[in-house]
Amino acid sequence: MFPQPVEGATGPYDAGYLPRVEMCLRPVDQAITEPVAKLGGDPVWLEEPRWPVNPRTGEPLDFVGQIPVPAEPGEELRMAYLFLSYEDYETGGMDPEDGEAVLLVQPGGRIPGFATIGPAGTKGRSLFAFDEADEMVPVEFRIEIRPVPDVQERYLEKDGSFDVENYVGGRADYRQWAGVEAPWRFFFSLGCTGDTGPYFLNFGHGAGYAYLSPDRLEGRFGWDGA
Repeated sequence: MFPQPVEGATGPYDAGYLPRVEMCLRPVDQAITEPVAKLGGDPVWLEEPRWPVNPRTGEPLDFVGQIPVPAEPGEELRMAYLFLSYEDYETGGMDPEDGEAVLLVQPGGRIPGFATIGPAGTKGRSLFAFDEADEMVPVEFRIEIRPVPDVQERYLEKDGSFDVENYVGGRADYRQWAGVEAPWRFFFSLGCTGDTGPYFLNFGHGAGYAYLSPDRLEGRFGWDGA
């Protein structure tokens, strides 16, 4: 079961969407062309493509992945598309509103005011890993979800520590700070990896966090180093 909105959540420290589910990554042999949860590859747009660019350099941001937006039963499918900059071995997004991390919602979503959208036809790289020759290699993973074991949920509630980094819903395990203020609500978390990981994202040995507005039509993303 994918997470659904929770009544009473007011900000990024609440469990705005439940149940929490772990994102398990499965490599694919063929490109995914359906509007399903995935990391890497090409975005499967539900409206006209809107590829963000770095507001400082004009370079297209990297497409990291797409995650279905939590929905009430019977609501239409919406997808959140995450784009991040990559420059000098650093992944953008330490400031959720500097335009180097953009989370777009389709259909019917709002483009954040700080985002710079490239002209029609703009296309950048997708998520990558480093091979043995230290070359960037595009990667793509189907995301399968599974419930987070009760023992891990209890551990999180007890001392704020959580040993699963890729998850949707629940309450976030922040290293230091949420990065946004209420009414933004925590949506999903992505862990960073080293050079030998299945994908490369540099979050300063911390994690990246996605957020949604209360109406689930606009997104934010920022990372918090360890």
